[in-house]
Amino acid sequence: MRILIAMMKHETNTFSPIVADWKRFQDWGAHLGEDALKAYEGTAMPMGAYIELARSIDAEIVTPVAAEAMPAGLVTKEAYNNLVEPILEAVRNGVDAAMLDLHGAMVSEVTPDGEGTLLERIREIDPELPIAVTLDLHCNLTDRMVRNCTTLIGYKTYPHVDMYEVGMQIGQALLDSMAGKIDPVMSWGNVPVLSQTLCQGTDDEPMATLIRLCKEAEQEKGVIAATAFGGFALADMKDSGNSVIVVTDGDQVKADAIRDRILAKAWALREDFVYKHAPLEEKVAEAKSMTEGPILLLDHADNCGSGATQDVMTVIAEIMRQGLEDVAVGAVWDPVAVQEMQKAGVGNTVTLKLGGKTDMPSINEVGEPLEITGTVKVISNGEWTVRGPMYTGVKVYMGPTAVLDTGNMEIVIVSNHHEPWDQGVFTSVGIQPEHKRYVVLKSRIHYRAGFAPIAKATLRLDGKGVTTSDNKLLEYKNVRRPIYPLDLINEA
Repeated sequence: MRILIAMMKHETNTFSPIVADWKRFQDWGAHLGEDALKAYEGTAMPMGAYIELARSIDAEIVTPVAAEAMPAGLVTKEAYNNLVEPILEAVRNGVDAAMLDLHGAMVSEVTPDGEGTLLERIREIDPELPIAVTLDLHCNLTDRMVRNCTTLIGYKTYPHVDMYEVGMQIGQALLDSMAGKIDPVMSWGNVPVLSQTLCQGTDDEPMATLIRLCKEAEQEKGVIAATAFGGFALADMKDSGNSVIVVTDGDQVKADAIRDRILAKAWALREDFVYKHAPLEEKVAEAKSMTEGPILLLDHADNCGSGATQDVMTVIAEIMRQGLEDVAVGAVWDPVAVQEMQKAGVGNTVTLKLGGKTDMPSINEVGEPLEITGTVKVISNGEWTVRGPMYTGVKVYMGPTAVLDTGNMEIVIVSNHHEPWDQGVFTSVGIQPEHKRYVVLKSRIHYRAGFAPIAKATLRLDGKGVTTSDNKLLEYKNVRRPIYPLDLINEA
């Protein structure tokens, strides 16, 4: 048996000014052929699970591509073709099955439905090919995705610490269907709710309830998989928002009933999917009054893990203005500042115009650097391996990296965007975050994977950035209307 195993992931923020070109995928790690197999075998990723399953049945493994990029704006035509064509070529050459590790919120210059278009093109080549798909919890599920695969599942955790498990679950289901043991049928639907990522943590309500309903459904006889997607609201495309898919063993009626039950609950909880803001000055003052650290301070509107520029200095400036001490910041994206620090050398004092290199026209903001003086404490190549529960075993490439020590604050400055979901952001450059009073993270929820165990408290700081949760700042043009909360509708 020849099994095609591939990974193609990008969470597209259509409001982001960052271009998702092929270089951006290469910066993360775009692997082709045998290199893709080597990069992900043994990792806690869906692709790692797929490879393990294929090994268990002595299948021939074909890995045309494994590529992911940090979230950004539209995926360019060149990048999309570089991702898709190796997969299509492998299908043309003949495979018996495909196991695909996808995201579900890729918008490109070619198509607003990157994953659905890929699956459709695969089926045009081989209409009967058995296909298993894993998708991110932030997938904006489409009919094209569902129609063009055999069985499909999404993560049940945010932070995503169950990627390996869902890969094993749906990969095994595909093998069982090929062996004639089960007959997967799928039922999916969505509700007009454009929920915000900041309100989708699966340890919190309302998402916790939807995940519980999915897990309960999977305990029912004949249910293969049940998934509640939070969706990704910052991808302005027709199908953005909350959705549900249920896979059963030949029972369409049961699949439809479970789908409707979970969708009804998602609609009932719609108000809880909208974030409530607070003044930045008040939250920083609250942090200053707290004594026992580490206290995590989330600069969530500038989270590159959802497509932000990672160089907005609003929150950092306010923290400095109010005089917080013993602070670590992870991380500010500023390749120019890193170069200046490299020239200065470790131990020397530099004055930088840090951050603010990127304009954000979608929210009418111009980049504003912050002049800051400090000592160059560390210079590194920014490479390290994730040891925490999310992306375990995957190598990180932050690019040339430096640490600026202002006396009260140690700032990690990187050349490639990277969201801090693992303590390696700090430990790779000699900072021990568990001993800091304050840890500033440009993150929303994923930080919990690496930092929740050390946190004494967590505060959300509402700064500026294109991962804002303030809908008033965003101009939606393509999402289906009416949709809550852009439209205050009362019936689904």
